[in-house]
Amino acid sequence: MILYGYFRSSAAYRVRIAMNLKKLSPEQRSVHLAKKLHLDAAYKAVNPQGFVPYLVDGVFSLSQSLAIIEYLDELYPEPPLLPADIRDRASARAIAQMIACDIHPLNNPRVLSYLTGKLEFSDADKTNWYCHWIHEGFLALETMLANRKVQSAFCVSDAPTIADICLVPQIANANRFKCSLDKFPHIMKVASNAQKIAAFVDAEPARQSDTE
Repeated sequence: MILYGYFRSSAAYRVRIAMNLKKLSPEQRSVHLAKKLHLDAAYKAVNPQGFVPYLVDGVFSLSQSLAIIEYLDELYPEPPLLPADIRDRASARAIAQMIACDIHPLNNPRVLSYLTGKLEFSDADKTNWYCHWIHEGFLALETMLANRKVQSAFCVSDAPTIADICLVPQIANANRFKCSLDKFPHIMKVASNAQKIAAFVDAEPARQSDTE
């Protein structure tokens, strides 16, 4: 099993957490996004989309972090990354998609590069853009978590799920850009509880072999 990733990619970060929870140790291959190595023909031959993460499992290969996480969850069912309860399972998927599909794409490096390049945003304007969309997305998620009838250590249960696997890297990104998270106590509770689990800590960007 081979995982193509990059230390700072939050999508790759998600998959690293999932693999750590499953106690999987794939070969890690770094694709340096800042140096545009994901656009090289050599990597495009592996993954035509040119993104990370990308999983190669024998003769099978797969892109997209959420698809990879669910694939691993079905292949290695313990510990489960989706709750047993059908409603909690749907909620976990909804939160994961809320982050991966609604929040993260607006703050993707491709978007930020376009803002500072083509649109000539200043660094301050870029940071304001970043934090604005973090705030908008987290405000909705915080409300959802606060309104849950049963409170738990993580987003939908007392064990981490795909929701938390997506949320923790997004929190790390917000902290990197110094976005204020003071208004989101339920979200920050998840971050605090994740720090008690080695699988989350060991997946952090600063702990990867290709970190800079």
